Amino acid sequence: MAQIDSDLRQVTVTCPDMESARKIAATVVGRRLAACVNIVPGVVSIYRWMGEISEDQEVLLLIKTREEFVESLFTAIVANHPYEQPAIEVLPIVHAGRGVAVWIRAETGGDETVSLP
Repeated sequence: MAQIDSDLRQVTVTCPDMESARKIAATVVGRRLAACVNIVPGVVSIYRWMGEISEDQEVLLLIKTREEFVESLFTAIVANHPYEQPAIEVLPIVHAGRGVAVWIRAETGGDETVSLP
């Protein structure tokens, strides 16, 4: 692993179901706001909401992007997310393989927008 520049980010967000997770993933990759979205089903979340403790099955998204696209990514997630307050968190990618860093940078940005078939 090689230490990389500080512009790479992993954004995490939970979704209530696979349908909303796929919609968000396809949107942000299609708009080149992210190079990749890993969709992790079967996450159990225990949380406080409006004074109550809740437990739900959710789907976790791990989104690979660059710092310059974080604001646009937030906007796209919120516009396509069914939750009133989606839990969106941004983490720096401190170490990654050299090829991965190059790939994330190459596949984000630009004018080309692609949709899934």
